[in-house]
Amino acid sequence: MIYKYLKSTYLFLFIWANFQMISCAQSPKNAEPISKKSDHIINKTIKTGADRTQLYIPKLFGKNVAIVANQTSIIQKKSTFNPEITSIHLVDYIHNSSKINVTKVFAPEHGFRGKADAGEIIKNGIDTKTKLPIISLYGKNKKPSQKQLAGIDIVIFDIQDVGARFYTYISTLHYVMEACAEANIPLIILDRPNPNAHYIDGPILEKEHKSFVGMHPVPVVYGMTIGEYGKMINGEFWLKNKIKCDLTVIPLKNYTHTTKYKLPVKPSPNLPNETSINLYPSLCFFEGTNISAGRGTNKQFQIYGAPNLKNYTFKFTPTPNEGAKFPKHNNKVCLGEDLSKNNYISELKLSWLLKAYQNTANKKDFFIPFFTKLAGTKKLQQQIENGLTVEEIKKSWQSDLINFKSIRNQYLIY
Repeated sequence: MIYKYLKSTYLFLFIWANFQMISCAQSPKNAEPISKKSDHIINKTIKTGADRTQLYIPKLFGKNVAIVANQTSIIQKKSTFNPEITSIHLVDYIHNSSKINVTKVFAPEHGFRGKADAGEIIKNGIDTKTKLPIISLYGKNKKPSQKQLAGIDIVIFDIQDVGARFYTYISTLHYVMEACAEANIPLIILDRPNPNAHYIDGPILEKEHKSFVGMHPVPVVYGMTIGEYGKMINGEFWLKNKIKCDLTVIPLKNYTHTTKYKLPVKPSPNLPNETSINLYPSLCFFEGTNISAGRGTNKQFQIYGAPNLKNYTFKFTPTPNEGAKFPKHNNKVCLGEDLSKNNYISELKLSWLLKAYQNTANKKDFFIPFFTKLAGTKKLQQQIENGLTVEEIKKSWQSDLINFKSIRNQYLIY
């Protein structure tokens, strides 16, 4: 009896020991965890600069305040009576304070409520809810005038960026910083996550190709939040006459550059979801060609095509819609590619651009002058026309990207 007991016990111990050895072999002590600390902050909610009201609202008491804002300028607040998170627009929140005098709102491209087409001139007006004057910073008046800033004690900047050089909100930031510096008015940036901060890629803008869709010598994808970018504008003396803005950044909480973040509000009419935002830096190059990037469809910056493309089977027909009153190839059947199910990317993808160029019926009509402004250099178009591969083109960027990364490191908060 005892022998049988010992025999079964030894058998159990033998099996248990071998199981432990297998388990240890599968999960060695020094193995890298499945979820890296830098990839996701577990069980913690990102708090935007706007959400951290205790850090900036006291700075506004007794002040005349101007706010640079659009539809993305929201605060997530919990109600005592409703446990679910609700949101309130920053302008409404600050305007409701009896201790703060909000005098006006400055609106960027697409307007205060974010309804206008890309490139559409935005007119000044009155906000129907708060009755505050809205001053457009898109069109002829891209920089607040000293007259428009008269009587202002402090300016708040709160706009969601998507991390691409040609997305014009960082150009608006530049001009707001410059105007504030000239008027000796302090500026507070309420920082927000950059959904494309997880990589750095693309050619560096050359100064001779500076425009409102590219004002600074940075790559297409620069891997910084808008608060960090503002610090870089200041630190690199990119403002006129090398002046510096009295700048404060209200930082994010529970955030790293590789933390995925789902935007609660679409940042502009033609970036309706996470896929479009992720693909935007790569597909926006098509805006400088005769190829549609999906404006006038419900898959903006998730598809591309044109009537004269060859060797494609996917079809779509652009028609006017919100944010695209006059879409490219309006009411024409376009052949192209649907990328709406594409995997999340962590690089600037040139393969779609090169593929479309190679399969266009008339290569001489492929590029338009706007392409150089988007690329920030003439070299990219020349490289594509000369038949260089994606690998050869990207290799030509590397030394400039290494230099940029060393500059960028000086201004990182996260």
